[in-house]
Amino acid sequence: MPKIKTHKSTAKRFRVTGKGKLMRTKVGKSHLRRNKSKRVRGMFDEMHEVKSGATKKRIAKLAPYLKKK
Repeated sequence: MPKIKTHKSTAKRFRVTGKGKLMRTKVGKSHLRRNKSKRVRGMFDEMHEVKSGATKKRIAKLAPYLKKK
């Protein structure tokens, strides 16, 4: 069975915690941040858990070798 290629942008956007939770960053982090309040800009730095089962399944197909970091 050949290896499956990892979708690189998916691998950069998601991380797996030590307990196996799939974490994501918020959208809108890199662009037009000057117009946003300091509180909102701080919220972009937090990682959030992916809760949808369908989304987890899709990410698992796109990045099958996503490592715990």
